[in-house]
Amino acid sequence: MRTRDEAIAAVRAGANEPAIIIAGGGINGIGLYRDLALQGVPAVLVDKADFASGTTAAPSRLIHGGLRYLETGEFELVRESVVERNHLIRNAPHLVKPLPVWVPAFNWFGGILSAGLRFLKLKKTPGAKGILVVKLGLVFFDRFGRKNRMMPDHRLVSRAELARRMPGLSPRVTAIAEYYDARLTHPERLALELVGDAERDCPQSVAVPYMALAGHAGDTVTLRDEISGEEVTVRAKLVVNCTGAWADEADGKLGIDKRLIGGTRGSHLVMRRPDIARQLGDGMLYFETRDFRACLVYALDDDLILLGTTDIRAQNPDTVACSDEEIDYLFDVLDQVLPNSRAKREEIVFAYAGIRPLPYSGEGATGAISRDHSLKVFEPDDKRRFPVLTLVGGKWTTYRACAEQIADEVLKRLNLTRTRSTLDAAIGGGAGHAREAAARNRQIDEVARANGLDTAIAARLVNRYGTQAGLVAQAIAAPGGRETVDDRGLYHVGEIGWILANERVTRLSDIVLRRTLMPFEGAVTLAGLERLAQIAGHHLGWSPERQAQEVAQTADRLATRHRVPLSPLKAAAA
Repeated sequence: MRTRDEAIAAVRAGANEPAIIIAGGGINGIGLYRDLALQGVPAVLVDKADFASGTTAAPSRLIHGGLRYLETGEFELVRESVVERNHLIRNAPHLVKPLPVWVPAFNWFGGILSAGLRFLKLKKTPGAKGILVVKLGLVFFDRFGRKNRMMPDHRLVSRAELARRMPGLSPRVTAIAEYYDARLTHPERLALELVGDAERDCPQSVAVPYMALAGHAGDTVTLRDEISGEEVTVRAKLVVNCTGAWADEADGKLGIDKRLIGGTRGSHLVMRRPDIARQLGDGMLYFETRDFRACLVYALDDDLILLGTTDIRAQNPDTVACSDEEIDYLFDVLDQVLPNSRAKREEIVFAYAGIRPLPYSGEGATGAISRDHSLKVFEPDDKRRFPVLTLVGGKWTTYRACAEQIADEVLKRLNLTRTRSTLDAAIGGGAGHAREAAARNRQIDEVARANGLDTAIAARLVNRYGTQAGLVAQAIAAPGGRETVDDRGLYHVGEIGWILANERVTRLSDIVLRRTLMPFEGAVTLAGLERLAQIAGHHLGWSPERQAQEVAQTADRLATRHRVPLSPLKAAAA
């Protein structure tokens, strides 16, 4: 992958040629970028921050079929979601993995009338759902999943198995249904690998992080480098606004004054709870709360769990953070299903929040707002001589289908036809990655032997990078590459160096929050931040002053936005 400076130079070199500009480097913008590249159609992708740094970085880290959308009659969205889930398991098996899900119900027959009324659009607010309603939904869910089938059908869990597997579950639980969805272990990495795939297949494509829309005039768009402050003016053939929660703001820069987005905030907590992690094992609890919302909890490893999520109307995506009220809410809902949990704030390792870019709506239950996507088209006018296509909505699971629909509209406007589909296109390190345990173990052994590494290190690399693990292993095996940079010994100097050399890193927070999973692994310390800044300084030419500034800014962000107690003053002085 080109460096950021090289990418900016490429944008400047082509500034006089009419370009397709994609604003928004989240998963939907990146998905479109990758789809167009596969058709041989280059685009300029820009984001005012890092790739995948907004809502894309704040999901429940699931690729799911949307079981609860059946209640509102959104069968096509569920069908699309299940199909896309199955293909993602095939295309990115190193990052998307099957996940058994337990759905506890507190009665057998509750919610039959309410679910029927919601299905018929006669009621908007959700209600309690008994196990029979859940089972009926799972019958349809299984049927949608039989195309390119990857996982078994649902089943009801026996009381004996329930008592053995989860003794801490509420005694109010009457029955449990088990079905399978999928876990996305590292969303930001999957998005970044799609950028790499796009630029491999269409070298004229160029993606620049920290490059913002600044304005427009006639047939040109002004882009501003958020690091240097410099601007570049680019001729626009058309602009696709995929900025999600920022869509109205970005449209405003293009002379469009129309409110499209009415987002809701979703917050999650990473907590150190080995007792709960042991009970959950490799599965997830997906449960209904007293206010008839759906929440979830699953283990990240033997020590840490992920708990979410909230659904609160919110406006400003630039300052989004998990509130004290949301923490209280999440602790309460956890207690509803695991009554002896007694969660405490000091158990929080990391908190994060994002704003779902849902369509603007009036008052009412946030759960009633559709999670489907749509494309709004603004044709050229006297002041703006290029069309703008603005995406409203969109979700992780269906990003590929969404991108394909937008790409088809772009191709139609260019008088071109689709030549290939991304449906079966392997993603990054998913190409050739083994899904079966025995074959994967052989991959791990090969990486370990070829580079003289311990099997445990090789296994981590294969799980993180798939078939690209060998390249990272070579960097670790090189002189000076084996030293670890965190207290847990999960990341090595060579690995960080490889990331810096190949993944368009611009800020220290890019490494900590997106190129690695350090916050989700409890591996962030002040000393670690300083060591990362030193390595970045070596590779990117940062002065000691720049390194200290990056440490202080990253520590401040972790403390104020993510509840990781690191002081920027201590970081700068350490």
